[in-house]
Amino acid sequence: MARFVIRVSSLGPDGMALFPFILVRKPNPGAVLLNHERIHLRQQAELGILLFYIWYVVEYFVRRLHYREHYEAYRNISFEREAFANEANLTYLTKRSFWAFWPYLKTSTE
Repeated sequence: MARFVIRVSSLGPDGMALFPFILVRKPNPGAVLLNHERIHLRQQAELGILLFYIWYVVEYFVRRLHYREHYEAYRNISFEREAFANEANLTYLTKRSFWAFWPYLKTSTE
């Protein structure tokens, strides 16, 4: 998996999953960041890459209308909510169910 982690020093966020790669801003990313991005890779594999990105962008805009603020909208995207909720559980992907992001559509962090 290490060969699929690519350092991009000019990257805005600390990490980003672009199937099948994980882009990171800093050298030696932590296990929690890598696990967060691996959760996104699993989501992308389940939905298909194109559908994942369309869904992600559409959901962001819906959340942005609701929360009226970028960070709150971003944190409430179902894919992000699943990833943030489970990023510290380094064994999460071994027992994660198919479409595990789905329940996160129905609740919010408000």
